[in-house]
Amino acid sequence: MKLLIVDDHQMVRKGLVYFLEMTPNIKIVGEAANGQEAVTLYERLLPDVVLMDIDMPVMNGIDATRYLVKKWPRARILIVTSFADQDYVIPALQAGASGYQLKDVEPEELVETIKAVHQGESKLHPHVMKHVLSHVSEDSTKKRLGTLTEREVDVLKEISTGKSNKEIAEALIISEKTVKTHVSNLLSKLELQDRTQAALFAIQAGVAKPTML
Repeated sequence: MKLLIVDDHQMVRKGLVYFLEMTPNIKIVGEAANGQEAVTLYERLLPDVVLMDIDMPVMNGIDATRYLVKKWPRARILIVTSFADQDYVIPALQAGASGYQLKDVEPEELVETIKAVHQGESKLHPHVMKHVLSHVSEDSTKKRLGTLTEREVDVLKEISTGKSNKEIAEALIISEKTVKTHVSNLLSKLELQDRTQAALFAIQAGVAKPTML
């Protein structure tokens, strides 16, 4: 697994590099001190997962995440920051981050989060989950969920587990083309941008259980 570490504090970057390089099957392919450097390095290195700080000069982590996910929809961005309040959590997830972790996390838990994000899961620190769950009102969530067909709800549940279209097709015994159609339709109906937001909505709507550390 190739990692790109983005943080404007050199000691933090070096600490992450030192620890993660000792972890089996993880290779640090680059370091960036701000979002702009991250964008440049991503295009050249194409890492599997990006560990992205939020508060950085030149380009912050949320803007960098939004840019990367828009240009490379399969990009896996894990926010690693000290900010746990809603003003940062919700915009980061809306920008397309696949996970949100706090810097005071135990090193072993960080590794597990990185692996989960790499596998397509949406991984959130328990302290930020409350912001996600309260972001959309219960009535609004139920109303939006009610616009989906039964099969689209089935697909939404499978998306929340991090499965690919092929895996969803196998689980529901339908064609991959049909899955793609359902995914496109449910994203449109729910007014969501990507699969990560769909997975978070599934948690909000109560059709999927949150995956927390």
